[in-house]
Amino acid sequence: MSDRIDADRKLDQAARAAWLYYAKSRRQDDIASELGISRQVVQRLIALALAENLVRFQVMHPLAECIELADRLKDRFGLHFCEVTLSEAANEEDMPAVATAAAIYLENLLMQKAPFVVAVGNGKAMQETVLRIGQMDRPQHKCVSLMGNLTLNGRAGRHDVVTKLAERIGAQSYPLPMPLVTASVRDRETLQAQVGYKTLQTLVDEANIRVIGSGNIGWQAGIHLDGFISDTELAHCMENGAVGEVLGGAINMSGELIRNGYVERLTSFHPQPSSRQPVLIVSSGMIRVPAIYAALTGKLANALITDEQTARGILNAGE
Repeated sequence: MSDRIDADRKLDQAARAAWLYYAKSRRQDDIASELGISRQVVQRLIALALAENLVRFQVMHPLAECIELADRLKDRFGLHFCEVTLSEAANEEDMPAVATAAAIYLENLLMQKAPFVVAVGNGKAMQETVLRIGQMDRPQHKCVSLMGNLTLNGRAGRHDVVTKLAERIGAQSYPLPMPLVTASVRDRETLQAQVGYKTLQTLVDEANIRVIGSGNIGWQAGIHLDGFISDTELAHCMENGAVGEVLGGAINMSGELIRNGYVERLTSFHPQPSSRQPVLIVSSGMIRVPAIYAALTGKLANALITDEQTARGILNAGE
């Protein structure tokens, strides 16, 4: 307990040092004097604040190129909402910028006092987004997982997003404590017949928003590296035209699930095409362009937050 208190105090001090440095433009020597510590400690505290995502940078100028790209994506795919962030020309991925934009977007929704249900997937983009959402106290809200986070042998995946989100905002947590992919269709049916699964299904159907990422399909695919599917299952997906992954499900260029494989044993709450429910994709990276393009083409999502390089790739993918 004392270690936790010491860690919290250190973060408090790091936040204060970072606020003085970035928001108040104070020199490090002045901060050291005010806090009664050395300049070297101030440097370490500022570095800690950055490492713990206590500092968030936002460019307020509405860049015309990003706005134009967002408008083109909205028109092309019939999106209700789209935001495109700045990115460096040499970078093929800018997850921090995209995750920051997504965190701000979600914070505005979660700040409301009326009960709010947010359903989230797993993966890198989801984890990065949750880490950037500010602390709040919303016990009336519910956070629901859209996918399991266990392998067949019971090992947990790297990204337990729903629990982290609920902790960040002080909300109720509804994880999906089952394998992402079961050993058989019968096992999937047995698990989905449980009362807990049906409760989550109801919450997902009534969710105010679903927030999902997208993954590539290939030998560097996250669902394969994390042990959710085997070499044979991945190869089968690629041979059958899979170009990407959404909530663990392999999809083809039209956004349709590859049905004749492991997807039949998938426990995820997969979005229905053209759903009226807000479904937001948060994703970045040229390697994920086919997956994003396919998901938007198949109307699996009606909102998108991405960076400008990825946005250009999505628009070029259909040309």
